[in-house]
Amino acid sequence: MNKSFKIGDLKPRLPIIQGGMGIGISLSSLASAVANAGGIGVISGAQIGFREEDFEINPLEANKRALIKEIRRARKLSPNGIIGLNLMVAMENYDEFVRVAVKEKIDLIISGAGLPMNLPALVKGSNVKIIPIVSSLKAARLIIKSWTKKYFRLPDGIIIEGPLAGGHLGFKKEELIDKTYQSLKDIVTEVTAYLKKEKLDVPVIAAGGLHTASDIKEIVNAGADGVQIATRFVATYECDASDEFKNAYVNCREKDIEIMMSPVGLPGRAINNEFLDKVNCEGRIKVDKCYRCINKCNPKETPFCITRALVNSCNGNTNNGLVFVGAKAYMVDRIVSVKELMEELEKGFE
Repeated sequence: MNKSFKIGDLKPRLPIIQGGMGIGISLSSLASAVANAGGIGVISGAQIGFREEDFEINPLEANKRALIKEIRRARKLSPNGIIGLNLMVAMENYDEFVRVAVKEKIDLIISGAGLPMNLPALVKGSNVKIIPIVSSLKAARLIIKSWTKKYFRLPDGIIIEGPLAGGHLGFKKEELIDKTYQSLKDIVTEVTAYLKKEKLDVPVIAAGGLHTASDIKEIVNAGADGVQIATRFVATYECDASDEFKNAYVNCREKDIEIMMSPVGLPGRAINNEFLDKVNCEGRIKVDKCYRCINKCNPKETPFCITRALVNSCNGNTNNGLVFVGAKAYMVDRIVSVKELMEELEKGFE
């Protein structure tokens, strides 16, 4: 066990971060359960207000209101736990959501789907820890150099997300399909060597395709200080998604998992279903309403509305929605409690 693992002054009992999953997959129920089990629980801020009554007419205010509700509920359910928030840089109104979270005294903010170059300015004067998600040494170096030069601060941790992760991926589609990508282990080795050479004390958290305790052991031996895991936490009783969504993981086979292009402009890994078949066959699904969820999205050109696709799947309509998964989701065979899962994963640090 890495007993020295800490994010700034935050010291979780276990060096395990539960990955943020939107829309509506990781909210206060899952995040608080992970925090209570000794890890860092993470709420996804992606279109978090989709269940609010006014979401259809005023998604921004609905999202801000729901974000406050979920942070406060997680705090109530886990008063002594560590609660984080995952916000995609590609989100519309990213800055506003960061400010709301800071005001609510979230413990940490994790950001990927783009590089959070101005995140230090948005949390200035608060005690909120900030962790970027990167997929290469080049990106890690860029963040560190930019933040130290402009803001005189280092990241409180760096999440290295490898090619076997679920959702949006920081690799080229061709690399993912042809499997010519750099492995998570190699990226972690490069980044830790760079940090050591520069004498920088920044925890490295590995993510993507870490499914078993032996996976964790291997990546820790490669230099990672901690891990971020998402896919395994979907198949838990406490996960905020519908039973239909959870069972899509339990029932999927390796051949069902494919690489697709997201409206965000990044490749993603998801379960092939009727929805993706339709997108692949027709080229695009007409967007009747824009929820202004991501920057640079033209409703007339985007292949489909990612908000509607993710809301549908979260609510249980998985055949007519997008189901993001990690590369090893086919290994999920049952639904367990967060406590049972954390006890299993903890063995990777022994």
